[in-house]
Amino acid sequence: MSTRASIAGHPIHPMLVTLPIGLWVFSLVCDFGYILTGEQSWATTAYFTLGGGIVGALLAAVPGLIDLLGLHDSRAQRVALYHMVLNLAIVVLQAINFWLRTGDEPLGALPRGISIVAVAALIASGWLGGHLVHVFGVTQPHGEPHPAAHRDRVQPRI
Repeated sequence: MSTRASIAGHPIHPMLVTLPIGLWVFSLVCDFGYILTGEQSWATTAYFTLGGGIVGALLAAVPGLIDLLGLHDSRAQRVALYHMVLNLAIVVLQAINFWLRTGDEPLGALPRGISIVAVAALIASGWLGGHLVHVFGVTQPHGEPHPAAHRDRVQPRI
């Protein structure tokens, strides 16, 4: 199964998802930097990287949706749907997180907790995305399935 949203044969969605993932993980790192030092610059950086991650995730969602709509295997569709729903839930969580940080008061425990939950959910979502690529061969060129996609058809050795 090749991806529908690609540039010169390279899938767009996997290229774009690195931005929100990196920004959200770094936002969490900055939260801990703020906790350890109390310096406002850490909280400010966490705020802006959180917002940048939201924008990046919404941009990555467009080619991801195009790829989802192009799937024909019902098992791959189901995994892709879970992947999409989880990612949309993460974006909603991070949008709430961003909104909570707009005030003038110091960074509270709730936004940090949301960041931790969101990054943990990103790990689960990344696993689902990897499953789509490595098991179902979603981004394989020319519609060739990944070799692992046919594990259930392996002949027993005699």
